[in-house]
Amino acid sequence: MWHPFRDDIDYYEERARGLLASAWDATPTALGIFGDVPLTEEGAREVVAREHGCADWRELAKHIRKPRPFARAYQAIETYNPGELQAILSNYPELAKASGTNGNDLLGMAAATCDERLVKVLLKAGANVAHQNVHGWTALHQAAYRGLPAMSQLLLDAGAPTDVSARGDGGTPLAVALFWGHTETADLLAQHGVHPPNLRVAAGLGNLDLAVDPGAGRQFYRPHSGFPRWWPTDDSQEVVDEALSWAARNDRTEVFEPLLKRGARIDADVYRGTALAWASWCNRRHAVETLLKLGADPNRQATFGGPMHGEGVTALHLAAEQGHLEVITALLDGGADRSLKDASFDSTPQNWARHNNQTEAEELLGGH
Repeated sequence: MWHPFRDDIDYYEERARGLLASAWDATPTALGIFGDVPLTEEGAREVVAREHGCADWRELAKHIRKPRPFARAYQAIETYNPGELQAILSNYPELAKASGTNGNDLLGMAAATCDERLVKVLLKAGANVAHQNVHGWTALHQAAYRGLPAMSQLLLDAGAPTDVSARGDGGTPLAVALFWGHTETADLLAQHGVHPPNLRVAAGLGNLDLAVDPGAGRQFYRPHSGFPRWWPTDDSQEVVDEALSWAARNDRTEVFEPLLKRGARIDADVYRGTALAWASWCNRRHAVETLLKLGADPNRQATFGGPMHGEGVTALHLAAEQGHLEVITALLDGGADRSLKDASFDSTPQNWARHNNQTEAEELLGGH
């Protein structure tokens, strides 16, 4: 049974929608939770209520308001208090292996805080380092998602598996790290095996020889339900286009030309971001300059991230949002048009910088 750890019912509405998204992605653990329940929002609420030991949603709303030790342990994590967490676990040692809403355990939630002290407390208390929530996500996935090499090493030393998938086949911790351009963490994880050995992972690691099965394990495509649904195919064009994007976000410029020779399209927006867009968002100045030299269009308007974030954006919008000054300069020197507006907010890159309080980027875009 799942332990509640928040007392606002809206939180559980979000968790139900996230569970449904994973089931739609055919994640085995999420599908198993549903069983014969329809894959609908109503069905997801039914499942979440049932897994908390409640007959329906109304009963869950009452259930979550009762104070419980698991919720107290979660609060200790949320407030970065390892001493309090250790004290609670001393009184309730079973909580180290208990599961909360959507199968989230305390170890995974501690990893999300980026605080190694909390993780050490839970590991010492006997937390299961291989535990997967309903999305298939482990604590090591969380460390990869955040780009935390030290925490990743801590979990690896404790025996965390590196070959388990989350949110679709091929969604290993390594794939998650590469998706976000966390190269240091990815390099560490790759020392424990290249899982899966497809082309996008190989490109992200800068070594195409690692692609034993170029198109395999590509069912993973979004790290969370904030990204829109998409169905990857085994189309060789899609495979090589995506590989170029993964290489760009990880600054693996050495494989750009080999991928282009294999047919990759330099401006392809295969899924939520061209190679130039991702390189710009990840602050990869060298990759940006290399892509521009190879013919990338600095004014290509494409998608990026969630649908409410990036529609009709340019690489300059994304660099401005993040305040990446060297990338902004490289894009402007490469012909980027600072007057172009995105499709969602009808705003220029300078507006994006202002909205995100990137003062230096705003000034640079106003006077470059």
